[in-house]
Amino acid sequence: MEERVRKIEEEVKAFLVASKEDLENFRLKFISKKGAVSSLFDDLRQASVEEKKKIGKVLNELKQLAEDKFKHLQEKLDSSPDAAGGQIDLSLPVVPNKVGNLHPLNLTRYRIIEIFERLGFNVSDGPEVEDDWHNFTALNFAENHPAREMQDTFFVEKNPDVLLRTHTSNVQVRLMKNQKPPIRSIMPGRVYRNEAISARAHCFFHQVEGLYVDKKVGFSDLKQTLYHFAKEMFGQETKIRLRPSFFPFTEPSAEIDISCLICHGKGCNVCKYSGWVEIAGSGMVHPHVLKNGGIDPEEFTGFAFGMGIERITMLRYSINDLRLFSENDLRFLRQFKSVI
Repeated sequence: MEERVRKIEEEVKAFLVASKEDLENFRLKFISKKGAVSSLFDDLRQASVEEKKKIGKVLNELKQLAEDKFKHLQEKLDSSPDAAGGQIDLSLPVVPNKVGNLHPLNLTRYRIIEIFERLGFNVSDGPEVEDDWHNFTALNFAENHPAREMQDTFFVEKNPDVLLRTHTSNVQVRLMKNQKPPIRSIMPGRVYRNEAISARAHCFFHQVEGLYVDKKVGFSDLKQTLYHFAKEMFGQETKIRLRPSFFPFTEPSAEIDISCLICHGKGCNVCKYSGWVEIAGSGMVHPHVLKNGGIDPEEFTGFAFGMGIERITMLRYSINDLRLFSENDLRFLRQFKSVI
């Protein structure tokens, strides 16, 4: 029996393991319940007392040797580069170390900020959870205006009304209250409206609004500012038009349209088959809004505008479904290079 122990000891030391499959074969052959070491212990029960004393110590050392080697080989395989299985194929191309891309909405946001900063506008921010005064009343919204209803706005609580802001105009009110003219600022941020989700609308989206208040600010200043922005954002060949409109916080008011960059005037679901896409609402700041902001409308005038970042991004990259921006689909997001 002593000779069998020495033979198995040599086999344990000489056994080579190059994969997890080899390691499992080692375990089955030597240290499993039906392995060679266990078989020796079974035979030892039939030996004499003298032989048990002589062989028992050597057999225990053999068992410890086999278990230690198994543990060492297991740790070595788990820490190797091909621990997941299989050998490394050196002929495969290198896996690129991708840093990642900025989200297309962020790319557009930064581009908008860049254009207006060149015109002397700074960037302001404000709360997304707002009270009624800053979101509606100070902006000349009537008490029965539809935007104040539950079906149009997400209210956090009622009486007093606290809500998720429906536009970034709340930042304009705060600027006028806390800063004396001249004021020239844009306000990018997320806003919320209770709308059905579709290719053209979502219950949350992003806006950039702008405010310019100073002495002798006229509608021509507004017009040239928006024309300059549209040309810089979409290209000098872009067609632009202004349409009369109505907003409670501006008077007179206008919406600015550009020729649809997705269908090039042929008609699609984004432009409602008209060939034109609205990109911004605008107008001269209403005297009541200036008064609510603590500014004398007899001394100062101003203009304001607002646009959706999603709409600008859809036109910029020819995207025809708004929902893609919030689905986190990497196949979509990887198409955009992080270049403003």
